[in-house]
Amino acid sequence: MFTIYVTGGVFKGLGRPHRQGTTSPATMGKIIFYEDKDYGGRHFECNGDCTDMLGLLSRCNSIKVTCGCFMIYEKPNYTGHQYYLCRGEYPDYSRWMGTNDNINSCHIISSVPGSYNMRLFERIEYGGQIMDLVDDCPSVMDRFHINDIFSCNVIGGNWLFYEHQNYGGRMYLIKPGYYRRFSEWGGRSARVGSIRRIMDY
Repeated sequence: MFTIYVTGGVFKGLGRPHRQGTTSPATMGKIIFYEDKDYGGRHFECNGDCTDMLGLLSRCNSIKVTCGCFMIYEKPNYTGHQYYLCRGEYPDYSRWMGTNDNINSCHIISSVPGSYNMRLFERIEYGGQIMDLVDDCPSVMDRFHINDIFSCNVIGGNWLFYEHQNYGGRMYLIKPGYYRRFSEWGGRSARVGSIRRIMDY
């Protein structure tokens, strides 16, 4: 069962619908999107994944996360700019490093058991120099003396790649799995300036 709450109505259904998927109790969260700054106007509440918010809200200028942590996306189907949100209040889009009021999908981030472990590569399809990472890295250049990561293998933990050093610029969610090239994590280039573990569950 999933539930979508919008001011003036409630939608319910079974299975994995177009707009919101099922979530287990262990991965349940709660995020509320508001059309206006400072939590004004119409609002949309969900507790899991939502592939398409078009038609539910015309814009998004503030957000509250009361449980869990999420990636929110500029476009439907988890595409466009990505932004990471943990529990807290965001009275305007600059608080999540946004540049406009377009948010059209969201994904709840489930905790992953085990230790954090990632293997980075300087070439596509796991070629070139191999670099192991088990903690936060505010500067990929200072740590590994390179600017670009072309592929990676995430063995444990959820991570964030940042375009610039010190956790700035565009960000990308990196979950356990194999990424043969940067386009597979949504990157527009191989540039990775810093890397951080997600630990805010």
